[in-house]
Amino acid sequence: MATDTYTDIQDTKVGQKAAGPVGWIDDRLGVAGIARKNMRKIFPEHWSFMLGEIALWSFVVLLISGTFLTLWFQPSMGETIYDGSYEPLKGIEMSYAYASTLDISFDIRGGLLMRQIHHWAAALFVASMIVHMLRVFFTGAYRKPREVNWLIGVGLLVLGMVEGFAGYSLPDDLLSGTGLRFVDGLIRSIPLVGSYVEFFLFGGEFPGDLIIPRLYMAHILLIPALILGLIAAHMLLLVYHKHTQWPGPGRTNENVVGYPMLPVYAAKAGGFFFVVFGFTALFAAIIQINPVWAYGPYNPSEVTAGSQPDWYMGFSEGLVRLMPGWESTFFNHTWSWNVAIPGLGGLGLLFTALALWPFIERWITQDDREHHLLERPRDAPTRTALGVAGMTAYGVGWAAGGNDIIATHFHMDIFMLTWIFRIGFFVFPVVAFLITRRICIGLQHRDHDTVLHGYETGVIERSPSGGYSERHAPLPVADQYTLTARQRLPELEAAETVDSNGVAAPAGRKDKLRARLRHFYYQGVLDKPTVEEVHHAEEHLGDFQGHPNQIGDDFGGVSDAGVPKSH
Repeated sequence: MATDTYTDIQDTKVGQKAAGPVGWIDDRLGVAGIARKNMRKIFPEHWSFMLGEIALWSFVVLLISGTFLTLWFQPSMGETIYDGSYEPLKGIEMSYAYASTLDISFDIRGGLLMRQIHHWAAALFVASMIVHMLRVFFTGAYRKPREVNWLIGVGLLVLGMVEGFAGYSLPDDLLSGTGLRFVDGLIRSIPLVGSYVEFFLFGGEFPGDLIIPRLYMAHILLIPALILGLIAAHMLLLVYHKHTQWPGPGRTNENVVGYPMLPVYAAKAGGFFFVVFGFTALFAAIIQINPVWAYGPYNPSEVTAGSQPDWYMGFSEGLVRLMPGWESTFFNHTWSWNVAIPGLGGLGLLFTALALWPFIERWITQDDREHHLLERPRDAPTRTALGVAGMTAYGVGWAAGGNDIIATHFHMDIFMLTWIFRIGFFVFPVVAFLITRRICIGLQHRDHDTVLHGYETGVIERSPSGGYSERHAPLPVADQYTLTARQRLPELEAAETVDSNGVAAPAGRKDKLRARLRHFYYQGVLDKPTVEEVHHAEEHLGDFQGHPNQIGDDFGGVSDAGVPKSH
């Protein structure tokens, strides 16, 4: 009977040939120990962890496609007469930047496809970073010891949006020029120094003839270098802190349950790169994006009707459209509050709040423990509700950025829409907060009841007295662990305003504020069942005689008729 035999790689022909070069490298760099340790690094398995990988691989696609585009793009605002293949623009005066973009689109083989891949990858890069950060926020993955990695993520999001805007402005077409004019207005609105900053960036009054070369340098060198550095730091901290994981049987705050980097995770990550690249190429091939030839070259005296920025910049434009026309004049300077407050203050407040939130939450909860297990959103109702409220405010601002498009397409009054968005920006987030927190608390109660009273089997029993009741079965121990794998709630105590001698405490006001915020943070939150409650539930369900449809991975609940769906 033949049996399979295993041969160590160092004993194979390939291993013997590679032993010399590998040994030479290890003798001089000492990488064998480091490589052995990190190649066996364990990473947990869950679909939500792939969101960060989408951002990583889309950035790789950006580097590849961007390298191709740099070979033919001319970052110059010098004037030329177009004489390319696109007939409608022949003989039109335009910049070299716009002319070279047309050449890439119509005269370079594969150029239009690469342009569209690059643009789709940029949109996907920002979108995946936002969704990834939402996952981190709602699961509490930013808590100690990962606050620095959260700050790196906020920095990557800011750089990604700036990088996207810089690349979006390079073709020097009428649409991108209109967006650049919008940013010029934001810069001018900076009190006192706005005009000086504008002259510094544009090399004179807008538009000048230097902004495209300067944006090009930032787009292909400065910002990508910063992004690469932050990605490297992000990955190093990820390995150093170990990856967070969802609670479950065998998963604790001290271990990681999953697959090693080699060969499992590396193969999955490599395959996922081609999935991302393939879908990006598919979108680029069948869905048109940014047809610059339809807008024409940029002219400061013209504005594209219904012009819209890339989606991730719509929030800032929407806030500017919602703001009333407030202006003031002090010391012979015009203070444009209608632009500075929403445009600069809105984005500044957004990213400042994101950066400070881990530290604010830690100060409120006084939780100084390390957290390596993720928290289900329902187990932190206030945090989840705040996140949904922020998303709602962002969505209102984003929709307001297209109020003219909405008005024309749905035949609505633009002034009515503007007032709806103005009121909704303050009202809708509050409503979303209250609804979300109520839903989370309701889900907590359902989990609590499921642990203590078991799950519904769909079997109706009749008692000797003629009454009917549904049979409940005890939840499997593994599921009980998953639903209760969280820390118990802290005891909420009133802040001490005086010391033992009756003198007002120096930090009394601060402690009183923290006590109020802490009470607000934990208001309505249901604690997990105690050990005594679980034991009592086990005794209550102890007479369970079994049921052919015991809960498991294949349990699909019951139908409207009350019968298990697998029946």
